[in-house]
Amino acid sequence: MNKAERTEIFTRLRAANPHPKTELEYSSPFELLAAVLLSAQATDKGVNLATRKLFAVANTPQAMAELGIEGIEQHIKTIGLFRSKARHLYQTCCLLRDQHGGEVPQTREALEALPGVGRKTANVVLNTAFGQPTMAVDTHIFRVSNRTGLAPGKNVLEVEQKLVKYIPPEFILHAHHWLILHGRYVCKARKPDCPVCSIVDLCEFNKKTAKEIPAHVFFHYCQTL
Repeated sequence: MNKAERTEIFTRLRAANPHPKTELEYSSPFELLAAVLLSAQATDKGVNLATRKLFAVANTPQAMAELGIEGIEQHIKTIGLFRSKARHLYQTCCLLRDQHGGEVPQTREALEALPGVGRKTANVVLNTAFGQPTMAVDTHIFRVSNRTGLAPGKNVLEVEQKLVKYIPPEFILHAHHWLILHGRYVCKARKPDCPVCSIVDLCEFNKKTAKEIPAHVFFHYCQTL
């Protein structure tokens, strides 16, 4: 896939959704950090159901630390791995309170030093809360990047590095959201919904589902054969 094709992909994704955003609910960098930390192996919908209750009683590091591990557990027990997540969230809140003045740090190094916060979580917070041009690669983005040929790689770090390198600067800030939403609702794991895909003619996937592809999309697709 060349530069012009990548540019066209993001031009179309932007046209369809000019102001993409995460589906996690939050109202501050701390709430975002907490929600992303809780989202591993869980759906955004499930996390939102839990955090609505949790944030109603504690939405700062100090308040959440005062709940204690067991108190946090009571609000997030509907989420998978809730015990370990509660422990990590509590420890993170204590560090934010004691070492960062209750504020979420804006550097990767400081974020990744927090319990339960890895590279992907740090990238999400840096991008979504602080507007930094980072790329958080989850299973959806990894799949879309490899399947379409946008940024193929053997592991998430390789895909992340290629996306940051290949995506035109004008799109990099919102690229994470466009790709994750595309993977979640269109380029799905078991059966990609190629008939409604806006970038089907640019995609290099050789097993496209061709049934009922819109005429204008099919025309563009044929032009590439």
